[in-house]
Amino acid sequence: MKPIKMPKEHREAMLDHIQEFFELERSESLGRLAADNLLEFFLKELGPTVYNQALNDCRILTAQWMQGLEEDIYALEWKEGRR
Repeated sequence: MKPIKMPKEHREAMLDHIQEFFELERSESLGRLAADNLLEFFLKELGPTVYNQALNDCRILTAQWMQGLEEDIYALEWKEGRR
């Protein structure tokens, strides 16, 4: 699987959040490199699971949308005796 790419601004914001989390929740100071390593670890470990769940959610939504579309198409059919 390809590594997850994100815009630099988004990555920087994520690193800020990681450092803030460690400071507030654990009373630990985490350097930028350590935060970046932690982010890479979680992207590598959790990324595929999150990605696959998103695809599954997309499949479900698409199936629901297609079912609704199919019902709409059937509603347009001409019925015997209907003009």
